[in-house]
Amino acid sequence: MAVLADSDTRWKWGALTARRIAPGASMETAGDDGPQVPPTLDGYLLRGRATPTARQLAEVGVPADSLREVTAVEFLRIMARESYDILVLSLVGGGVQAMLHGLGRVWADRRDRPVVVTGYVGVVYEKLADGLLLRHGADLVLANSRQDADRFRAVYEGVGADPSAVTEVALPFLGGAPHPGDHDPYTVVFAAQPSVPDSRRDRTYLLERLIRHARTHPDRRVLLKLRSRPGEHTTHIEELPYQKLAQRFGELPANFELVYGNMGEVLDRTDLLVTISSTAALESLHRRIPTVVLTDLGVRETLGNHHFVGSGCLASWDQLDARHRPTANEDWVSRQGVCADGSYPRAFDAARERITKLLGHPGGLAPLAPYYTPATAPGYLPGILARHHLGPDGTPLPGAPAHDKDPGPVRQIVRRAARGAYRHGVQRVAPVIRRMGEL
Repeated sequence: MAVLADSDTRWKWGALTARRIAPGASMETAGDDGPQVPPTLDGYLLRGRATPTARQLAEVGVPADSLREVTAVEFLRIMARESYDILVLSLVGGGVQAMLHGLGRVWADRRDRPVVVTGYVGVVYEKLADGLLLRHGADLVLANSRQDADRFRAVYEGVGADPSAVTEVALPFLGGAPHPGDHDPYTVVFAAQPSVPDSRRDRTYLLERLIRHARTHPDRRVLLKLRSRPGEHTTHIEELPYQKLAQRFGELPANFELVYGNMGEVLDRTDLLVTISSTAALESLHRRIPTVVLTDLGVRETLGNHHFVGSGCLASWDQLDARHRPTANEDWVSRQGVCADGSYPRAFDAARERITKLLGHPGGLAPLAPYYTPATAPGYLPGILARHHLGPDGTPLPGAPAHDKDPGPVRQIVRRAARGAYRHGVQRVAPVIRRMGEL
């Protein structure tokens, strides 16, 4: 098996998904002959602004038999010569689309190509049609819940695209022991998100309320769970890290702490999980930990907390300060692929069965056939492919980086400047990039 990922979160989703969908016994159950040795997993990290660091990969805690950083063009050249049964594309929608077209070219004469799998790393609350159509063409498009599976098929059918690839599963990183009862001290965890909310005012407000909660309840332990350390990138750019905002509050309460690490390990000691719309809420609900999705900034599509309407988890900081404990709606939870009812070990059976059938097809697999082509999206597709140094037919553009060599010092400076341009505005940094490029 192979996984191509472009961030720490997507590596976690892709690697765990690959482990769970491999034909044979699931990760949670053993076959008649006892535990099985997991198949070999080769990892590829797509070079870009969010390529995970060694620390982030270690925190994710999903090892691979091999792991290397690659450019898009180099990955395609590797896929032209390597042989895998399963390839998981754990990328943003545009990256998936570019790889589907590039792989379609390098596998044009192969019938023994891998089964190509893709999907979403968490809650799908925006760009539903855009993201789905960019993923169309994979053999399996995984939906993390029954609700998502229904929505995905409706979108594909609505544009006349084949919906048969949609396969219902669950989030692959759910697990851990159910909440055992309140800890001593009672622990409240706020799961921060890099880009939700995105304004200084809103992020400062949330931090102030969290600190106020710690002061109001000195008998509680209050943790701010952070995704990355300063200077690191995740799936989403974090313009205003909470670490920096916290410096403006002076001395923090003794029972308040900033924490990093694996989310599952943090949940082991959590009695109340608070967030705006993080996928951590689903992890928490899976373990039957009381979970709150904040309404202080409104229930809005831009925040993603509208996804939790009907969950029974919506509440405000004022309610939490008054010691409110939410009760999740079981019907809503069951529709979200959370599987708190104990059915999680079987959640990936359909995907395994479908992959087994595809791998056993006597005529091999049909060529990849994305919905977007130069004929159906002539004003959209070429730009997506060009961002990955591919032409409209999926071939590398002239001058495309062909090898994953360590960049020299000048190229490192240019790359850092380019990332700065993305974060702080192109006009401010573009002259620096031009001068560096002339060195």
